[in-house]
Amino acid sequence: MTRFGSMFPQFSQRRRTLAFASVNHVWSDLFYAMLIPLLPLMKEDPDLNLSFTQAGLIRTVHSGASAVLQIPFGFLSEFTGEFWLVIGGNIWVAGGMVGIALASNFPFLFGITLIGGLGGGTQHPLASGMVSRAYETGSRSTAVGTVNFAGDLGKMAAPILAWLIARPFGWRATCKFVGIAGMAFIPLLALFRKTILENPSSSESIVTEFQESESVRMAGFINLSVLGFLDSAVRAAALTFLPFLMLEKGMGVSQIFAMLFLLLAGGAVGKLVLGWLDERYGPVTLIWATKGLTALLLLASIPAPNFAMVPLLIALGIGLNGTSSVLYANVPVFVPPKLRGRSYGFFYTTNEAGAAIAPALYGILADIVSIRTTIFAMGLITSIMLPTSLLVRRHLVNPGQTDSKRLMSMNRRDSV
Repeated sequence: MTRFGSMFPQFSQRRRTLAFASVNHVWSDLFYAMLIPLLPLMKEDPDLNLSFTQAGLIRTVHSGASAVLQIPFGFLSEFTGEFWLVIGGNIWVAGGMVGIALASNFPFLFGITLIGGLGGGTQHPLASGMVSRAYETGSRSTAVGTVNFAGDLGKMAAPILAWLIARPFGWRATCKFVGIAGMAFIPLLALFRKTILENPSSSESIVTEFQESESVRMAGFINLSVLGFLDSAVRAAALTFLPFLMLEKGMGVSQIFAMLFLLLAGGAVGKLVLGWLDERYGPVTLIWATKGLTALLLLASIPAPNFAMVPLLIALGIGLNGTSSVLYANVPVFVPPKLRGRSYGFFYTTNEAGAAIAPALYGILADIVSIRTTIFAMGLITSIMLPTSLLVRRHLVNPGQTDSKRLMSMNRRDSV
């Protein structure tokens, strides 16, 4: 038994895989969420003097850059394994946070945000692939939901750190602290080496499974990716511009940080619970529940008084973030185990494309009209996911089956 395994003998190999993916996800989502509470402060920085369009563009570039290398990293992981790619990618993004803190003008900020964001291409597809294989025999939706929940712990830490550091010391000090802390901690995760399940590299078996995959599963995978695009688009846009709506309502910086914490806390609960519910109710029902709730609450947030924003944002977080656990957990329903790295890479790339495009487009709309009109449009567009989700139903083996039963049926089909 390795050193790390002997330290925690009660942990099975698949639980250590889950722990490794989850801890990395905490850091990865912290890096990318950190700009959300900091953008209003960055916008008012006299050195940057950002417009709404530029603020949205910075958010777009940071999240969008993480999508650029996801597919190449997915292919690479099939031959090298995921472990060092996940660690190296997160260290890369941590260094980018330090670079963002040093930006003295918008072009510099744009460039360093783009370069720093590229390293995020390893975390989501590779860690999700590792966990989905580790839990291939059961509880996969719950495990993927747990990894997803861990990422939201990082998101929840972002407004807390902003309140503790940015308020007294400024947004630049916050970025420096988060980046340096990440570069110091993440290398310690090398202790997990050889105690977790990695992707066995076998180009021959990969080609064989790809040739035997069924077209109906590919069609279902594409439909699921479209839903991921729409889901990420509304989530990124809402997280970017809800703070500006709160500013317009007269909230102070500390109040906004607290509200964002509640929104992200609701999101964390949604991700954890929805992964568990997916094994019992299936994806289509849960997509209608979460995205229907999201659309209604986005519209309700416009006239809502400040005191009503507390329960509203908690519930909105559940709807806004919970859907992603359902979508991520259902990728393996359509994809054989050996192709998970590249397939998750494609899936997350489409997700990040939505997250990248939406803030920039909504930023342009906000500059032309107003924040309130922009949030109203956001709520209406979110409802598009409801009829779109019905396309996935016909590609499931049995829409009413639990995760484990869908898996058993899929494996029987693969063996024919």
